[in-house]
Amino acid sequence: MEWEGISTVVIGSGMFEERLKAMNLPRTILTQNPMGRPLGIPGDIKTQRKIILSALQMLAAAESPGQILVIPASRE
Repeated sequence: MEWEGISTVVIGSGMFEERLKAMNLPRTILTQNPMGRPLGIPGDIKTQRKIILSALQMLAAAESPGQILVIPASRE
C-alpha cells in the first residue's frame, strides 16, 4: 500500500515487538495490551481513542520510515 501512496500505521501488541521491528514497517504503534486487543479492553473508549489519535498523529508527523511509538497498557 505504501508503494501506491497509501500511508499506513500498524498497531500491534508489544509482546511482538521484536517480530514487528524485524518486518521493517513504515510506522508502528506498540501497545502493552494483550494479544488480540491492541486497542485495549472492550468499552474502554478513552484508551481506544488515544491509540487511534496517536496513529493519526504519527501519519502526519513521521519524518522517517521505521518509526515506532510505544503506548502504555490500558486499565483493566
